[in-house]
Amino acid sequence: MGTAYPSILPEHAEFIARQKMFFVGTAAAEGHVNLSPKGHDVFRILSPNQVAYLDLTGSGNETSAHLSAAGRITFMFVAFEGKPLILRLYGKGRVILPSSPEWDDAAMGFNLYPGYRQIIVADIDIAKTSCGFSVPHYTYEGERDLLLNWAVNQGDEKLKQYRAKKNAASMDGYMTPIGEELAADES
Repeated sequence: MGTAYPSILPEHAEFIARQKMFFVGTAAAEGHVNLSPKGHDVFRILSPNQVAYLDLTGSGNETSAHLSAAGRITFMFVAFEGKPLILRLYGKGRVILPSSPEWDDAAMGFNLYPGYRQIIVADIDIAKTSCGFSVPHYTYEGERDLLLNWAVNQGDEKLKQYRAKKNAASMDGYMTPIGEELAADES
């Protein structure tokens, strides 16, 4: 059985800092559940009950759409090396776009990688650990630079066009904040 905590403890923060990837899970009231792996140094603990990550442009934008529709979010960190452990952070999330008045303050703690599109902020109400005894060992070989190189090669205008086409709505039709912003710009 796992152990639940009302906030992120210092030992949880130390564990998170050692992980090279994490997973984000979201869902709206209806439709598909999304689970997305994240790499690079994009995750930040803002307080024992608040976290954020810099979200990079990708082929979809399910997390953003689900947060706008329902707000529920779960982060999962898994020890693939060393002592086994799984840590999940449960909470309510929201999206901060570069056009938001909050952007400058939120972005200060991040290296703004090429292709950044938004910051996901989550208020955490439960941090839960479980054993991870059946998780296999994997060895970290390094970050993939494919997404970052792709974003650099696209340039700002092509990225904006790509987001309008691929990131405005979820696969189930839920509008994202990017989509809402684009719709407002057109009206």
